[in-house]
Formats: sequence, structure tokens, C-alpha cells
Amino acid sequence: MNFALTFALPPRYPNGNLYTGVSGGGGLLETNNILEHPTGPEYQLVVGEGTYLLRDDLHLATPPPHPSDAPQPNNNPLATTIGPPTAGTKLSIAVIAPRKPPAQSLFRTQTVQSTRSGMPPSIQEETQSSGKSDGGSIANGFIAGSYYSGQVPAFGDGNPALQPAPVKGKKGEQRAKPKNNIIKSNSSFVSRVIPHESLQKRLQERSPEGLLAFANINRALIWLDLSSETAKTENMTKVLFTKAHAVCHDINEFTKAATHLDVILGFNSGDIIWYECISQKYARLNKNGIINAAPVSKILWMPNKENFFLAAHMDGSVVAYDKEKEDAEFVAEEGTENGHSNGAVKPATKFRVLKSIQSRNQKTNPVAFWKISNMKVNNMAFSPDGQLLAIVCDDGTLTIMDYIRERVLDVFRSYYGAIICVTWSPDGRYVLTGGQDDLVSIWSIVDSALVARCVGHESWITDVKFDPWRCDERNYRFGSVGEDCRLLLWDFSVGMLGRSKALSARNRGTSVSSSMPLDRKVSRASAAEVSRLRSNSSLTTQPDGISDGQTAPQEDGEGVLHSVEPRASTAVLPPVMSKQVDNHPLSWLGFEERCIITSCKDGHIREWDRPKEGADDGTQR
Repeated sequence: MNFALTFALPPRYPNGNLYTGVSGGGGLLETNNILEHPTGPEYQLVVGEGTYLLRDDLHLATPPPHPSDAPQPNNNPLATTIGPPTAGTKLSIAVIAPRKPPAQSLFRTQTVQSTRSGMPPSIQEETQSSGKSDGGSIANGFIAGSYYSGQVPAFGDGNPALQPAPVKGKKGEQRAKPKNNIIKSNSSFVSRVIPHESLQKRLQERSPEGLLAFANINRALIWLDLSSETAKTENMTKVLFTKAHAVCHDINEFTKAATHLDVILGFNSGDIIWYECISQKYARLNKNGIINAAPVSKILWMPNKENFFLAAHMDGSVVAYDKEKEDAEFVAEEGTENGHSNGAVKPATKFRVLKSIQSRNQKTNPVAFWKISNMKVNNMAFSPDGQLLAIVCDDGTLTIMDYIRERVLDVFRSYYGAIICVTWSPDGRYVLTGGQDDLVSIWSIVDSALVARCVGHESWITDVKFDPWRCDERNYRFGSVGEDCRLLLWDFSVGMLGRSKALSARNRGTSVSSSMPLDRKVSRASAAEVSRLRSNSSLTTQPDGISDGQTAPQEDGEGVLHSVEPRASTAVLPPVMSKQVDNHPLSWLGFEERCIITSCKDGHIREWDRPKEGADDGTQR
């Protein structure tokens, strides 16, 4: 008698991990976070100022699918069925009482010879003769608010319908909290909440200088205390959602305190959760997509605002919400379909105001509704002074928006493909973008021009950030991570990018024949290597008929649509450090006072200790 044995592999998570559910309808297994401390040369980042060492590798436990949402086997590897969007692990970090705010190190009071400067010698320094830079007036490392507008307006100013109504029983600085207890919730959206059994005790005993972090992985949101090794493996709270994945989140810096922490979450279902984690209260907004059913790709609290936040949806829109307002089905308001009612913004930029912040109809959400693009909005970031908003989209555009006045100022283009990530320099003079062209681009906001492209990644770039602890008003350090599993660090200074007037000439359509000079001290790469990295390709005509070197000015200066700068005529910046730091595609990068933090799509959070101050030759603490 012959017996045929057939073995079937267990189904997998959407992210590729094995499904650990118990057969026969039993309970689902969940594992704990795993903390490791790898050592060796492959876990070191060697840069001019010293060696960064990997201190911790925290692997978050991936929750299994909800029992009602077990993955179905796919027998067709060529199937084109598109599932709901997911995101790699990203972090939102809060420090209740920062020991050394980075803004203190951004303003240089003396020259390179000054012993008061905390800048290590790895960044080639530029001497200067006055307290003003080429970009305008600088105060404490940040551009003064008057530089942009003459005064500092705020979102919603001039609209009495947005003035907060007095809350009965509210005392002084007491913050508003959501109404629903998330632990006792019977909502079908929240599956399970697992708070630490000694949560309040841990909050009281922890140092306010330590890092608190929120991390998304699959259908879970994990609240972590990164201030000590013993605290990392034990979650402060773990929230499991039924089917939806939290793909973005943000902490309100304006309202954070030892007794209050507002977190906003955006989901691939379009839903939004306002979560106050200390009291374990929550509220659900845009429920079932009543305002916008498209998934949320990025969510941000507005600067210095307690209630307002922006959500970028994957249909190309950006929506302003008030955390305390009820939702109502959204219908575009009359007179704003093609932009401002006075027609100042041309439809060529695809920007439309479907509901203005000045609308008197403010009883319910949304507060404002803007159509930015006909394609997905991938990311957005506020300028340090809180006056401008940078938005990047799948159509390859970087849009600089005066969101307070609802005006588009500039629209730039990638070399090709979507732009995925964006960030501002600490002084507000530069914007970095990265995307599908494998390039980090440096844009001068003062000059409205591309100043350099950074070559070094071998795949799509997923995040870019400035290191505020290694920046001053003329020298900058930033980092980038991508799907090539690599972390790259870059240095540049104002002098190596050339004078602003040369860039302004290009922006006016003047031909610039030679590339802007590069500081040879920035990298060990030879001139031949830099030349080899330059592309000889040139895009001559854009789909809208704009040729390279030209711009499309709009009426009354309400926005400029810039052409693509040919790679052959753009400065190329090589990295000062490039290293594979994970075995999985990287999804997030952060710079903190004592470390660099990276995270990947598989849930690894890695902390890289900075070199010891004053150490040389790689000596570490």
C-alpha cells in the first residue's frame, strides 16, 4: 500500500512573515519584542567626527492577522490584484524635557577659531563676517517669521467661526481629552488593547529626558519607552486594530507634557484616531471615510496648535481637521472649485481649494480641503517657523505652499518618478527630497532653485532628515535611508553651493553653463568618481510644453511651475558615509541628541550611539 504525504506551508502575513495562528480556531500566538546587541565592524558607522556604534537592535513583535481577516492563499504569482496600502515601521518620538534642544547649536556667534562652537571638524566650516547669511535674517538658527510675511499669521486667523468656544469646567492650561476609553471600547475598529500592568508607575519613575516612541507594525501601534534597556522589551501599551493598518502618526509637540500626550494616527482605511495615551482615551474621525475615503499617507499636527492637524490622503488631497469637531459628509463649496474665488491660482498647478479655511461653515470637519494633485500625496513637512508647507507627490512634484493663505508659491519637479520623502533644514533655507530617481535633491527655498543632487543610493529613497545637532547656519549634516537597506550621511556648506545670485539667474531662465563648485573636502571621492556619477542625460521638453531652463510664472506671482533641471548641469554631492545597516528595506530615519535611529519594514529599530565628545581615532565610550 502506497501513502502519499502532502505538506502545505502555513499562510503568511502580508509582510511575508509566517502566520502563527493555532489551527482549529484556537487563540493566536503573540511573541515579545526581541532586544539584541550585535557587535563587529559591520555594526559601526565610520565618519569624520568618529565612529557611531550600534547599541540596540529592537525587533518588534509582528501581530498575526485578525481571525476574521486570515490571509487567503494566492495561487497566481502574476496576479495584479492591489491590496490595501501598508507601510514599514515608522516612529514618532517625544522627549518631555529635552536636555539640550538642538536650536541652541544652530546659531554660530563666532568664527571657526572660536572655542565656543560645538561643531566637530568633520564638517568643513565657512567663516562669515556678519550675523546675516545670504538667505536673509537669521535668529537663533531659524529664519525670522517676518522674513516670509512681514508678520507671523496663524492658521485660521480672520475667521471668527474658528475661534475656540469656551469649554465649561475647563481650568487654565487643562488640555482637552477624547471621550472614549480605548481599553474598554466595544468598537469593531479596535481589536485589543494591552497596557503595561504598571503603566502609571513606569510613567512616574522614568526620566523626562528619555525618549518615548510610537511605532506602527502591521495592524498594531506600539508605545515604547526607549530610555532604558529593560524598558524597551516591555511595551508601555500595544493597541491592535481589527483590520486597518496605521500607516502614519504624529505627536503634538505643542500639548505634550508629563501628564498629557496627544497622538494622531492615519490608517489605510481612511480612518483617523486621536489617541491620548496617558489617560488611554481616544476618538475616531473620518469614520468609514465620511469626509475622504482614500487611505491616509501622512498626518501632522499643525505647529503651535492644540486642535488642528493635516491629513494627506492618497487621492491627492490634503484635509485640515479639528480633533474635537464632529464629522459630516463633505461637499465642495461653491466658488472654490478651481482654486481661490478670485482666480489667483491657475489650474495648471492642479491646486484647488474645495473648502477654504475662511469658510464660515465650521461646525463640523473638515476645517479646510485642498486638492494638491491628481495623484497620491506621499509626504509633507512644515517649515521650522510654521509658515510654509512642503508637499511631495507621486507625480514627481515638490509643492511649496503658504497653507495659512492657501496659496501655492513654487512647484518643482523630480528628475523622474515619484518623490517619496521631504524635510526642511533647521533654519528653513533648504528643503531635501528623495524618491524613485534614487537621488536626494537639495532645494533652496530663498532662491526657488535646485542647488545640488546627492548621488549614492541604489534604490528608492524612503526618508531624509537633517541632523540638527550637527548643523549651524552655514554647515549642514543630513542623512537618508532607502530600500537598498543603506544609511547615507552627507555634509554640505553654503559656500560649496555657490552664491545665491547665480541660482537666481538660473531661475529667471539665464543659461548657467558650468556646475556649481563642490568642496573637495566633503568626501574622499575623487574628481573622476564624481564625474563618473554625473548623468549626461537631459530632459528637453516637459509634458506641459515647458523646456528645460524655463519656468511658468503664474499671475501676480501666485506660484511658479519650475522645469526639470538637467542632471548634467547640476552640482553632484557625494556622501561622507554609506553603509548597509539592515537586512530589510529601511523606512524611517531619526536624529536624536545621543544617537541616530533607523527602522525597517520588518520592524527592526536600531539605535546608533554617537561618537564620544572629544574622541578621536574612533575611541568610544
